[in-house]
Amino acid sequence: MTTKTELSPTARESKNAQDMQVDEVLIPRKVPSLCSARYGIALVLHLCNFTTIAQNVIMNITMVAMVNSTSPQSQFNGSSEGLPLDSFGDLSKAPKSLSAKAPVYDWSPQIQGIIFGAVGYGGILTMAPSGYLAGRVGTKRVVGISLFATSFLTLCIPLAADFGIVFLIVTRIVQGLSQCSVIGGQFAIWEKWGPPHERSRLCSIALSGMLLGCFSAILIGGFISETLGWPFVFYIFGGVGCVCCLLWFIVIYDDPISYPWISTSEKEYIISSLKQQVRSSQQPLPIKAVLRSLPIWSICLGCFSHQWLVSTMIVYIPTYISSVYHVNIRDNGLLSALPFIVAWVIGIVGGYLADFLLTKNFRLITVRKIATILGNLPASALIVSLPYLNSSYITATALLTLSCALSTLCQSGIYINVLDIAPRHSSFLMGASRGFSSMAPVIVPTVSGFLLSQDPEFGWRNVFFLLFAVNLSGLIFYLIFGEADVQDWAKERKLTRL
Repeated sequence: MTTKTELSPTARESKNAQDMQVDEVLIPRKVPSLCSARYGIALVLHLCNFTTIAQNVIMNITMVAMVNSTSPQSQFNGSSEGLPLDSFGDLSKAPKSLSAKAPVYDWSPQIQGIIFGAVGYGGILTMAPSGYLAGRVGTKRVVGISLFATSFLTLCIPLAADFGIVFLIVTRIVQGLSQCSVIGGQFAIWEKWGPPHERSRLCSIALSGMLLGCFSAILIGGFISETLGWPFVFYIFGGVGCVCCLLWFIVIYDDPISYPWISTSEKEYIISSLKQQVRSSQQPLPIKAVLRSLPIWSICLGCFSHQWLVSTMIVYIPTYISSVYHVNIRDNGLLSALPFIVAWVIGIVGGYLADFLLTKNFRLITVRKIATILGNLPASALIVSLPYLNSSYITATALLTLSCALSTLCQSGIYINVLDIAPRHSSFLMGASRGFSSMAPVIVPTVSGFLLSQDPEFGWRNVFFLLFAVNLSGLIFYLIFGEADVQDWAKERKLTRL
């Protein structure tokens, strides 16, 4: 069997039919892709990421209805008295569909920023532990339990808001713990399911669910808020999450060996492609070497700077369109969602393009850095240009769409780079890098809310220039210190065991 895996295509053609059948198992391009079990796993993860991020993002669009304030004068003032209750100058002119069907709260921009950022506090605490735990007890348990928890808490958001701002913030923090466990725990599954030369596309398919979740939440959230009231946004997406959780426990298995619906050929192909890798649970993580590793720090800082960009777009696109162009909540949802559906397509295509470049003998680090550059620099530059081109909301939407689409190329770059440099410890390290980057969703709303409150005239310009500076700094650090070769500290344990 070992000899057959090393034969060239020409030599295989001279073998008998039985030999060709065995070889077919081990050659990537001979194994069905989109109909295979591993791509089914990616699609289920796509759905779980869709649900998790949708539950995260719906607060950003419902906030427009919850405070019922879209005028720039009321939304970004520095007054300690908070926001007016309506955005139309008079309560009698407010849409009856909003005031009659859902409560309205008097929350200042600073309070809104804390509510937005509260869900990110959990990411700092749970990303790395969830990745480590998934590597130990399995992705199925960690992600499944976390998905159920965040779905249940999503159903509780309207009740928490009625109890008071403290209850709402605490609920959002606990929800963030669950959501970040879903994101941090899922990468461990590719240690056993992802052939090295297919990881870009598999991870892109799985992670692109986040973009589809943003699109759906922002688009549908606006319509639901206007017709049924904002609480139903949380009820609907919370219910969808519970259904998704049931599907997860039925379909997902931690490895291809125990998967009941996988073909023998695909199982042997996956196992043979991963035979050079050792499970991280068999070896202790060299903590000191990791902390001294510049490639690891370049990934962490690069992910942080990119998450600053993503967080600004996700949290403040609805608010920006609403405050600058005075668009109602329904149209605001449509305009705010458009960039994410385009980004969803580009994210998947980017994964296939990265794997295609690898087949054309591009160096792995070259592919990772190209994807990271294209996902950072043009996207942040387009965001910075928005305040200077605010005469038309069509132009602004076009720039936001292009920026959001390009930013997804990082899925095939920096976000899966840990799988290249430390495959046997990737579950913990990917969780750790995402945990480090999750500080951005906490900091961005707080800092941006402060800047917008202090300077109503140039607030958006300051927010976008800060975004560009942070994004560029992280990108430069990654370009200098980023690598794609397996690090010595990640393979020396294997050498001592042989």
